Amino acid sequence: MAETPFKLSIPDTDLDFLRRKLQVTRLPDELDDAKWDYGAPLADIKRLAARWENGFDWRKAETEVNKIPQFTRDINIEGFGPLNIHYVHQKSELDRAIPLLFIHGWPGHFMEVAKLLPLLTTVASDQPSFHVVTYSLPGFGFSEAPKKKGFSIPQYAEIGHKLMLALGYTEYVTQGGDWGSIITRYICHKYGGEHAKAWHTNCPGLMGPPSFWSTPWLFIKFLVTSYSDAERRGLERTRNYSEKGSGYVAEQSTKPQTLGYSLADSPAGLLAWIYEKLVTWTDNYPWTDDEVLAWVSIYWFSRPGPAASTRIYYEVFADGQIFANPYIVVPTGISIFPMEILRYPKLWCHSLGNLVCTFEHDKGGHFAAHEVPELLADDLRKMFGIGGPAFGVVPGKSGYVLA
Repeated sequence: MAETPFKLSIPDTDLDFLRRKLQVTRLPDELDDAKWDYGAPLADIKRLAARWENGFDWRKAETEVNKIPQFTRDINIEGFGPLNIHYVHQKSELDRAIPLLFIHGWPGHFMEVAKLLPLLTTVASDQPSFHVVTYSLPGFGFSEAPKKKGFSIPQYAEIGHKLMLALGYTEYVTQGGDWGSIITRYICHKYGGEHAKAWHTNCPGLMGPPSFWSTPWLFIKFLVTSYSDAERRGLERTRNYSEKGSGYVAEQSTKPQTLGYSLADSPAGLLAWIYEKLVTWTDNYPWTDDEVLAWVSIYWFSRPGPAASTRIYYEVFADGQIFANPYIVVPTGISIFPMEILRYPKLWCHSLGNLVCTFEHDKGGHFAAHEVPELLADDLRKMFGIGGPAFGVVPGKSGYVLA
């Protein structure tokens, strides 16, 4: 499990190939008044594809990626053998900083953590500091993809846990959204107590109202508690997502290979597939064209190719892990952002586990670490800082200059 420094350097031949593919793009027609009702607007994709072909500076984007300390190492996964895993490890200058494992989802990637790094690793007398680790999920970014069927949440969690142990962090805390939420939840379920000491999420995954059979005390409280205006808006957004925004889940969880031919062969197709989510899942975040193209380029240039990232949906739905909601006994925190795709009433969130803190915000969406990093970082500081409900959960790692 030796660590190898990693520096991203896409060959010029790959850049030339991308430009040639973009030169021969054939775009679809569009209804005059379609706007966003039918998906990503033609005008947006035409503009972005043109800039991707002529004007976008990948080398500049690559330089930004390489400012982050990255590494690879082989991690052996039970039943699947070793996989070469790409990861970020940004250490705080403070020895007693809190080890934090951040895990991304789809259509995110390891660079989601970039804006959080300087915020969480800062050393100050009035707030905790963190050693931050994140990794490209197998099939994403620059990690090797599994070659066998059945690679699901337990395997993604095993990688995260073994990576933290390999880095010397035998006790740590976790944070995740999207698939990262489900994976970090499983980590705390399987490795909680001895190793995973606490969990925070900004996207709790699929959830229903409290059940009399599983949490009778919550169910009784649910019967007599009315929703706030914000909670009603959240439930409406969740319903809208389920009815009009979740078609990609049906395809990626049933026939990802068929979809994969389009994603692997058409940069414009990949661009539209991801761009739609970046815009509709965020809270009016002011995406620049180059920001979008840098994000999508990481998928295009990814080690296994862009199709591999969709298979997580198939595997997780196939083994039922998407519906597994074990109660987490370690301290659990949640941040609620108004434009998250799945947003539930605060009372429901108590079914996640030992919920010790809930933070509710009036801005932000699905990619909170990228959209509103200051808010997410502040929530983590409050959860793990002095006076916070999870202060001192990692023995000897207070995160403060003076313990």
